[in-house]
Amino acid sequence: MSQQHRPRRFTGRSGTARAAAGWAVVAAAATVLTTGCTAAVNDDVRRAWLPPESEGATTTTALSQNLWVGSWIAALVVGVITWGLIIYAIVRFRRRRGEAGLPPQLRYNVPVEMLFTVMPLFMVGVLFYFTARDQHILEERYDDPAVQIEVVGKRWAWDFNYLTADGQPDVYDTGIMAAQTEDGLDFDAPDTIPTLYLPVDTQIELTLSARDVIHDFYVPAFSYKKDVIPGRTNYMSVTPTKEGTFIGRCAELCGEGHSRMIFKVAVVSQADYQAHLEQLRALGQTGELSPEIGPAHSTPAEEQVQGGVDQQEDEQGEDAGGQTNPEGANG
Repeated sequence: MSQQHRPRRFTGRSGTARAAAGWAVVAAAATVLTTGCTAAVNDDVRRAWLPPESEGATTTTALSQNLWVGSWIAALVVGVITWGLIIYAIVRFRRRRGEAGLPPQLRYNVPVEMLFTVMPLFMVGVLFYFTARDQHILEERYDDPAVQIEVVGKRWAWDFNYLTADGQPDVYDTGIMAAQTEDGLDFDAPDTIPTLYLPVDTQIELTLSARDVIHDFYVPAFSYKKDVIPGRTNYMSVTPTKEGTFIGRCAELCGEGHSRMIFKVAVVSQADYQAHLEQLRALGQTGELSPEIGPAHSTPAEEQVQGGVDQQEDEQGEDAGGQTNPEGANG
């Protein structure tokens, strides 16, 4: 009969030395990671790499960020435990030199199987609770917002209709897609992307609708975005708490000019906000540019025609012009 080989274990100084060396490597890696990070990197980690300008941008930004960071912390904890168990099993139960045959085989392990069933359900339940709680707060509309603005998405820019206190059209602003240069998109080119003005420390309700296809109104600094859908009205309630200029964009693939569908958000004082409305009124931009105007392609300056933006025929052959307004600025 052949001699049966029993599994060997590391014993003595050899095993101790290897374990000590492994812990030394872990300690060295931890030292490098904790001492080599700059303050900027630490801030990025604390925000989970969300935009730095998002801190304190609105009354709900911290809520979104805490949910985002908490979700990543939970995922990392689960990942570290899972990776640790996998690595432990690989090292601890590997076949060693001189061993033959298979280790004892188990058909099932009820405690482990119950753990693998209950723990994922528990984690999903906890994540669902915090998500539903925060989403309820974020989606709650103001009872009596001080400012109401209609946001209309179109290929590939935005129209902003500023409403009066009783919800009637007052003035509007419009724009076209961002200018493309050799160095990338130019956000500061004149007469291109529009700017949405918001008064600071004021409850604002944005009414979101689309003129052609599905878009997505996204301001990264606000840590919040919402779909803009033709034939459907969505709402976004926001209270900016920090003055400044932020970049917004479309976050839904909407066609050829999607990447250039940029806008700015200027959070200003109440006096500057009123001055901007007066400026639009002086330019004759009174009334509104409603979603019912019809599909509209917002083309660069070199493709415009006199009296407004060229309304091109879309890819399906439909009339992309729609109704025009007296100023010829229907986007």
